[in-house]
Amino acid sequence: MSTLLGASRFMVILAVIGALLAATTLIVYGLLETVQLILNTIQGGEVTRKIAKSLALEFIEIIDLFLLGTVFYIVAIGLYELFISTNVKLPSWLTINNLDDLKNKLIAVVIVVLGVLFLGQVVSWDGERDLLGYGAAVALVIGALSYFLSHKTGGNSK
Repeated sequence: MSTLLGASRFMVILAVIGALLAATTLIVYGLLETVQLILNTIQGGEVTRKIAKSLALEFIEIIDLFLLGTVFYIVAIGLYELFISTNVKLPSWLTINNLDDLKNKLIAVVIVVLGVLFLGQVVSWDGERDLLGYGAAVALVIGALSYFLSHKTGGNSK
């Protein structure tokens, strides 16, 4: 039974493949959107503040795609390192030794994604929607996640 349970860890490879495919899809899609946006902007040939604001918003949304792709990539790498093999050449900041490392890296990226989402709302703000409530909610979540990270990090180093 112990051999079977030990070998069952390789089932996680399905999650690794799925997360890697999701990451690749999001990143390639973001690249295609970037190229398309640049080509459309050049073809339009018009330069106005309204277009600049719209362009900035669209690029922020594309960055959000790249960040989400990064989240899936980190999940894929983390699960692979934790369950399959630690023999993956990675920068030291991306090395994942336990589930807490993976959670901490994910939370850090989620904080950045939330910040980018809020920035997108601010850039596209029409002056009518209430951003205070949205901003407060995002700030509360970021604050809670940051507190969780600092407590986990502080707790692990003691």
